[in-house]
Amino acid sequence: MAAKISTKDRIVEAGRTLFNAKGYGETSLSQIAAEVGISQGNLTYHFPAKRELALRIQQEAQNSAVARKQTYRPGSVAEDYIEHLLSGMDLTWQYRFLFRDRAQFIADQSDVDPNAALIADFEELHFLIIRIENEKMFAASLLQDRQELTRSLWIVSRYWMNYLSEIEGLEEITWRDQERGVEQHFAVLMPHLTKEANGAFRKAIDQAKHRQGEAPCG
Repeated sequence: MAAKISTKDRIVEAGRTLFNAKGYGETSLSQIAAEVGISQGNLTYHFPAKRELALRIQQEAQNSAVARKQTYRPGSVAEDYIEHLLSGMDLTWQYRFLFRDRAQFIADQSDVDPNAALIADFEELHFLIIRIENEKMFAASLLQDRQELTRSLWIVSRYWMNYLSEIEGLEEITWRDQERGVEQHFAVLMPHLTKEANGAFRKAIDQAKHRQGEAPCG
């Protein structure tokens, strides 16, 4: 028998769904309560203010990122790179309002650095770029500043899900949408790699495609 989901967890999930779809500013506590099927008074018993709910969802996203790092078993640099890329896309999609609307609810959050998770993600990508260089996977004739390359790659990955939501108007994404994001990323990365490295990265994405199939994401 499946475990019963608590009212608080149902509120968190409904909040995440509505904040993603409508935006933090356009979503009211009464709308979230209606989505859950409870009174607004019941909701505010758990979350007295909308900002508290948003911060709880932010903590859930951070916990998810930590859990992923704890459970992932490292492989080749190409496999680790693709895993980092896809898991980042998935997290960004599931919690897209945090990236899009966070300026609306992080005010006075003096005890927490709101950019910490983004900085950690950037640093993880930069470490992977260093691994690629150490394994001599960059073409010698195409060497460039690694920090600059990391910035370009991170920007592509960071904003791909925003593009799908805000430009293409998607409400649900599939593996193919993630794969398109990888291709955008590869358009920046691949010209800097050796022929052998290109093959290793293509193989890693094919393996990921085989594992994930065409199922909807987040």
